[in-house]
This record gives sequence, C-alpha cells and structure tokens, in this order.
Amino acid sequence: MTDTTKEYTALMETRASRRYFQKFERITEHLTQVAAARAAEGAIGEEEVKILTRYLVAIGYTFKALSMKYLLVGRETGQFFGSLAMDAVESGFPVFNELLVMANDAQQAENHLRNMPDSEALKDEMLRTIIGDQEIPTKLQFALSQRLYFEELLKGDLFWAQNHPEVRWMGNLSERRRKYLLHWAVYDSQVNLPTIYLMDLEDTGRRALPNDERRWPEVQAHLMAQAVGGLKLLTIAKGFDESFDDLHPKRLRRIHVGPMYSSAFTRQSGPIREVLEAARAPEGEDWALAWTTEELMSERVTDEKSGWFGSVERQVFALDPFAGRGGDTGATSMERSIILPQRPFQALEELNPPGFSSVTKYVVSPQGRVLRY
Repeated sequence: MTDTTKEYTALMETRASRRYFQKFERITEHLTQVAAARAAEGAIGEEEVKILTRYLVAIGYTFKALSMKYLLVGRETGQFFGSLAMDAVESGFPVFNELLVMANDAQQAENHLRNMPDSEALKDEMLRTIIGDQEIPTKLQFALSQRLYFEELLKGDLFWAQNHPEVRWMGNLSERRRKYLLHWAVYDSQVNLPTIYLMDLEDTGRRALPNDERRWPEVQAHLMAQAVGGLKLLTIAKGFDESFDDLHPKRLRRIHVGPMYSSAFTRQSGPIREVLEAARAPEGEDWALAWTTEELMSERVTDEKSGWFGSVERQVFALDPFAGRGGDTGATSMERSIILPQRPFQALEELNPPGFSSVTKYVVSPQGRVLRY
C-alpha cells in the first residue's frame, strides 16, 4: 500500500519498501563502477575518482541505514513509526526531510543504544518467543531493526543533508601559489537529489588555506550557502572569485546523481517512462538513473584595480559556445549520462527517442559489469 495523494509516495507496504531499498543497493554499487569507468576514460582524475567514490559509497550507507529504520514497515509492531517518504514525481529518491530526521537521530544515537538491549540479547529473546510462545516476535524484530539503524548512524560516513567542504593540497605552482582541490556535497532540498561539487582552486594568500583560521571557515560557509541547485555555476564561481581576492577558482564542477526512474515506484513523465514500460524488465531491472555533470572553466585572468595602488586577479569564465546555450546554463559544458540495465537499454535503442543521441549510456550487464555506449 502506498499513499500517493501528495507529491511524494509513502512506502507503507513491507514488500514494496524492501524492494525499493534492494533496488537502490544495486544502483549505488553500480554508481561506483560508473565512477571508475569515467576515470578510465580520462573524464576525471585519480584524486577526483577517490572523492567521488567516497560520496557514492556514503549514499549507499545512507540507504542502508534507512532500510534498517523502515525494515518492519507494514507489520504490526504495536506502534506506528512512520514509513519512508520518497519523491515519486521528480527524483525517485527519499524526500529531503528524511535526511534531516536522520541527522537528528544521529546526534542522539548513543543515548538510544545505551538504553537498548544489545543485538545478541534481542536475538535470544526472539528465539525464546518463537520456540516457547510459538509466536512471531514482531515487536522484538522492530527493536532489533531500530538498534541496527542507530548502529549504522553511529558508524558515520553517511551522505548527510550537508557535507561540508574539505580541501586537498594538489601541489605548489610557485612559492606563493598553491593548488587545491575542494569538494563538498548537499542533498538538494529543491529536487531531492544528492549533488556533489568539485572546485580546482589556486591560493595566493600568505597562509595555506587549510591552516588559515580566518579564510577557511569563511570559505566553507560561503560554499555551503551557495550550494543550491537553482544557482548557475557561473553565479557560484563569480561570487566566490569576487569574495576572496587571494583565492582563484579555475574549475568548478557539479554532479547531479539522479533522478531515478522506475516503472514500479516513480511517476515521471517523458521518454524514459515509455522506455521502461516497453522494456517490461523483470523485478530489479526496471530502472534507469540519470547522471549529469556541469563544468565551468576559467578561460583567462584579468587584473582589477584594488585600492589606490593595488590590483587583484579576476577570472573570466568560458561559456558553452554552441547555440548560445552557455548563457542559459551558466557553464562551459554539460554532459548527460544515464545508467540502466541491459533490457531497458535495448528498449531505448529500439524506441530511439529524440534527445538521447548525445547522452552517454552506461549499461549494466546481467553479470553486473558496467559497459559504456
């Protein structure tokens, strides 16, 4: 049973909920393969693929934690504890509020675990209930699922609503010019999707950026405030460039993981829905996931007057030269990809809907390998 009266779907039936989480478990495994494939193609570098893989694994851990939380949904546990709310119309992912609640639960996970019996004690009690009372120990199963949920939260390394900026030193270009790779991520509340940011940055400040107790907190706060999907990369990069005179953004990328399309769970309109319906794929293979990469590159540098005698560097960013799209997208380039199992891919090739010839296809074979087309 699902509640579809709003823009989200509440997965209130046990089998549907478990199928949803099993589907995403497979999808997140394939995402790391796609990242590796992109690295092999030269689309991303060695450090970048490590960062990207870390975020993708974190997304998988988040789904694992939520699957524990809602493991007993639809079963009579003696109390109503809610059900997963997913965005069935747009993203196919859990709604933003699920991650907010999860972050709040994580803050209190230790207290919850301290007051709960451990896993072995719960399992022993379940056996006694099954053998002695000849009953299904639903309430004990629920207690165990909640313990496993809080244990997952306590492990950390999950994808949170906000994943604050981190910095990696990439070498010195000169004595006073250092190169860094910054990365941060958010779960975009406007579209209910994980969004990952990467910035190549040059630093001409007196102190190295990670050790600068003034600039680094300001940089982190600035980037998180600008991590909104509705903002163009050009707006983000120019705002950063103008806010920090001795920090020079050379390249900014934004990766949107999703939407996820599924004939069983989502209600998006458009050609992908038609492809999935035509594919008639078996359970577990009736999905497709979009992956979009936006990129903005600095084209050249100009000197801008600062004060009476000084000057500062300002970046001039290159926009997409084709058909005037750069002005609309605020990016140098945009690459669209789609990840899907073999059966839906065959249906996509047969239907050949408009607009998909330029989309990179990553196809999951029945053996679990990811191939690029």
